[in-house]
Amino acid sequence: MSDVFAEVPAQSTKPTIFFDGTSSRRRQVTLTFGDALEITEASGAPVRWAYADIRRADSPSGILRLACTTAAPLARLEIRDAVLAADVTARCMRLDEHRTSRRGVAKIVGWSVAATVSIVCVVLFGVPLAADRLAPLVPKPIERRIGDASEVQVKAIFGGKACEDSAGKAAFTKLVNRLRDAAGLDDDSMTAGVLPTAVPNAFALPGGKVYVLRGLLDKAQNPDELAGILAHELGHLKHYDNMRGLIYNGGTSFLIGLLFGDVTGSSAVIFASRSVVEASYSREAETAADTFAIEVMHKLGRSPKPAFELMYRITGKEGGSKLTTILASHPLTEDRLARMTKEDRPASGPPLLTDKEWQSLKLICGSGKI
Repeated sequence: MSDVFAEVPAQSTKPTIFFDGTSSRRRQVTLTFGDALEITEASGAPVRWAYADIRRADSPSGILRLACTTAAPLARLEIRDAVLAADVTARCMRLDEHRTSRRGVAKIVGWSVAATVSIVCVVLFGVPLAADRLAPLVPKPIERRIGDASEVQVKAIFGGKACEDSAGKAAFTKLVNRLRDAAGLDDDSMTAGVLPTAVPNAFALPGGKVYVLRGLLDKAQNPDELAGILAHELGHLKHYDNMRGLIYNGGTSFLIGLLFGDVTGSSAVIFASRSVVEASYSREAETAADTFAIEVMHKLGRSPKPAFELMYRITGKEGGSKLTTILASHPLTEDRLARMTKEDRPASGPPLLTDKEWQSLKLICGSGKI
């Protein structure tokens, strides 16, 4: 046998270590270079590794750690002698074939960039498109479940329980029912309530849940002012703007939950529920809701202008407030002001509530300050 293929014993001070991949025992071995690398333990049969199958494995500095594609997955050969390591490296021409080349790195970076762009496109275009398409198609039972989950979160944000005065509740239910009937909403399960917080706002949740916050009720001077605001919110409900906002603001996690039925356990519902209260609808959605409110008030023989007057009073006195107001989600633009004024008509229908009912509604949360 020539010098090139002579047996090269491991140095006793720097032994060659072999792990066979089936046990954790460290084996001291010697290496023989022939047509393949032979790994020999003193008391065992040699193990042959073809040079073409040997690959470099991760290792600390000063150690050449090798694996073999045809050996056990955990089999490792550790060479600590620099001369022996160089001899092995010279024979294993495919030692680093499995490692990522510059071209491979570029490919990984390229795919990463493509994935990032895809995610951005989904967020910017896919989720809004899905929200527009899915909102009208959500079955009523699922919509009610979503509304129930949102209601829990909304009540937690705004004081827990709704105001419970029986006479006030009866008056508020009467007002909402009159608006619902005029609007042609056939949801007999619609519920309404007033929440005890100073924030002046009103909103409708999926599943036919309508809420007024006491701050808005305190500022309303007559039923028509409150009715116009509620009619606007029913317009968003009629057009699925609230459901669309939940899907859009809840993002992909909400969509996945909706597809698999987990619409009440997702943290997206918590975020989306808050977004319903602070919703910023598109100009088109606001215009459509205004049109809906105008039509409803006219059907009832009442003017939509008082609702504008209520919004204007809130704007004038609290325009700089950091509180969530109805104007945060429904900005009072000049176009809306002009339109509400143009649609003003003398009252031709009966009052929406009697004076006594209105006073009961004003006291639904009690007469004390919040």
